[in-house]
Amino acid sequence: MSTPKKIYVCPMHPDVVSEIPDTCPKCGMALAEKSKVYVCSMHPEIVRNSPDTCPKCGMALSERETSMSLHSDGMHANHNMESDAARDFLRRFAIVTVLLIPLVLLNKGVLSFLGIPDFPQRKFLQFAIASLIFFYALIFFEHAKHEMKARKYGMMTLVSLAVGAGYIFSAASTFIPQLNVEFYLEISTLIWILLFGHYLEARSSTAAGDALQEVAKLLPKKAHLKKGDDVVDVEISQLRESDMVLVKPGEKIPADGIVFLGSANTDEALISGESKPVAKKKGSLVVAGSICLDGSLTIKLSRVGGHSTIGQIEELIKKAQQTKPTVQKIADRAAGFLTISALLVAIFCLIFWTMVAGQPFVFAITLAITVLVIACPHALGLAIPTVSTIATSLATKNGVFLKDMGKLEVIRRIDYVVFDKTGTLTKGEFGVTDIFGLKKEQRGTILKIAASLEQNSSHVIGTAIVDFARRNKVNLLTPERFKNVAGHGITGEVLGKVYFLGNKDFMERKNVWGEEVESIYKKLSGESKTVIILADNKDVLGVLALSDVIKSQSYLTVERLHKMGIRVAMMTGDNKSVASSVAKKLHIDTFFAGVKPDDKYLHIKELQEKGSKIMMVGDGVNDAPALTQADVGVAVGAGTDVAVEAGDIVLTRSNPEDIAKLIVLSKKVYRKMQENLVWAAGYNIVTIPAAAGVFAPWGFFLRPEIGAILMAMSSVIVVINALLLKNANLE
Repeated sequence: MSTPKKIYVCPMHPDVVSEIPDTCPKCGMALAEKSKVYVCSMHPEIVRNSPDTCPKCGMALSERETSMSLHSDGMHANHNMESDAARDFLRRFAIVTVLLIPLVLLNKGVLSFLGIPDFPQRKFLQFAIASLIFFYALIFFEHAKHEMKARKYGMMTLVSLAVGAGYIFSAASTFIPQLNVEFYLEISTLIWILLFGHYLEARSSTAAGDALQEVAKLLPKKAHLKKGDDVVDVEISQLRESDMVLVKPGEKIPADGIVFLGSANTDEALISGESKPVAKKKGSLVVAGSICLDGSLTIKLSRVGGHSTIGQIEELIKKAQQTKPTVQKIADRAAGFLTISALLVAIFCLIFWTMVAGQPFVFAITLAITVLVIACPHALGLAIPTVSTIATSLATKNGVFLKDMGKLEVIRRIDYVVFDKTGTLTKGEFGVTDIFGLKKEQRGTILKIAASLEQNSSHVIGTAIVDFARRNKVNLLTPERFKNVAGHGITGEVLGKVYFLGNKDFMERKNVWGEEVESIYKKLSGESKTVIILADNKDVLGVLALSDVIKSQSYLTVERLHKMGIRVAMMTGDNKSVASSVAKKLHIDTFFAGVKPDDKYLHIKELQEKGSKIMMVGDGVNDAPALTQADVGVAVGAGTDVAVEAGDIVLTRSNPEDIAKLIVLSKKVYRKMQENLVWAAGYNIVTIPAAAGVFAPWGFFLRPEIGAILMAMSSVIVVINALLLKNANLE
């Protein structure tokens, strides 16, 4: 660990943590200084700033000096701690593996098989080797102590009882020959299996992919801080609001800010999912984690650390890690019940086989220890957290942040998705939607002439037409005698021919209006579209319509939802004709037009009263009441302001296709959780009676070492089953 650093925490909101003296963004109070954090020794990725219990295993968190950055450095530190835990268990496992070899060779049965006669020193050699192995199992006793202190008896309590009882009786037998108990090999095998199981658990968290680690990759480790005429490289944790930083070509932007000097194209794909480079110039907003592709930018920082986009994403993930799905709560209760049940069965087994069945004490204690070994709820402890970890990582990679893991189980039962129109199903920007050619003119010719005329226009309509033409790779011509006719349109000459481009009044003044264009005009204007007409001196040549453009992904999203048996609704403040047009094009089941933001939740409530489970998708600000009212609220963060309070899920990419992926993910995750829970619980239901000797009339008994192997195999199976989720196809 490195030199301890101080952290600052809000007394009113302990979830607000900073590395620098600051004020709480929620209540404005000054943050209080702290120098310690609390970490789970079994799950080092769980870090809190106050005493707490681990949301994964229920153990009390251990106090540690703070020596990690709370943002990018902290995520690497957590990852390293997790790797250290895996390495520690692997080291213990390797040492115990080496020690097991002579212990196996010293076993009475093995010596007999090899034809080597028994010798008096054998038990003492076994005692010495087993004691060394027992030393490497003391970590289980440490965790058992935490469980007992917290009164949450679980896996480690059972393990400690089984290992402790076996070792004590074997040691006593070494010095009191009359007891004739020899559990050294069985108990050592159990320790060996358990160490490997815990190594797998630590590795599974790493293999699952830490969502925070993925976010950390978005930021550079250092930034070029401008101090007067000098530029100094500093850690990003040292950046402050209003600092000036220089970002060179190919480098990542270290924090949110405003371009103060320079211009460049930036790649914001990792944040917003938008693959097209975004041009930035003086006054443009830039987002932490985006890449400066060309040119250099001097940026004045506006949001750093926890207040930046990346910091807000981190906070969402940290909060999500503290939530549990309902299945996990069931598994937790089952593990506690199993621990108590196993203790009672072990005691009953000991009493029954000695006092009722009249069997030797050694026989009874062997069965009792086997019960404790095989009942260890290791698989139950791994069944759900492993799936949850992978689900969080998979969702993060697909631009989805799960603020509440419990909502995954609700999402799989959704039968109605309600979208806010503007910015969700549509782009929220003006664009060309229709082109009609008259007088046998081709659509491509109409677009080429119109865009060529509009090249010199700064009007939003002209800009939209030119952008549309360039996206469609139309080669524009140079217009001559260009003239702007205020309030009506423009006129100009292209390839020696005069054209007019403008509204209906402009065309009527030019006496080129006719029945055919009137029919088209009525149809398009009835859909609340802006209609632009292209004409020459004699006739109308074509018509262009502009409106808020429907995203191409919206068509695929609605189609996928329908295939899943989910109905789709749309809410908008636009009038009925606009809403009807969009709904018809997308094949949306129902729509609500002319809706005020404050009234959106009423329509959600109306659908719920009809028995539907509703997912509401909106921008997280205007749609807050509706997001809260819905069974699942999905806030579209669009990568620049993802820390929305409303909603249970946050999308960072403004891509409606992620909604379909989210629903597919929820179903796959829930199925994995059920499979693991059924397997883990079913295994114990079958094996505990077997270990207790229920099948004794048929001559079947489970030895402790066999029980240990079966217990470990159960854990391995649930981990492997969970890891299969990593390759899940969400398309």
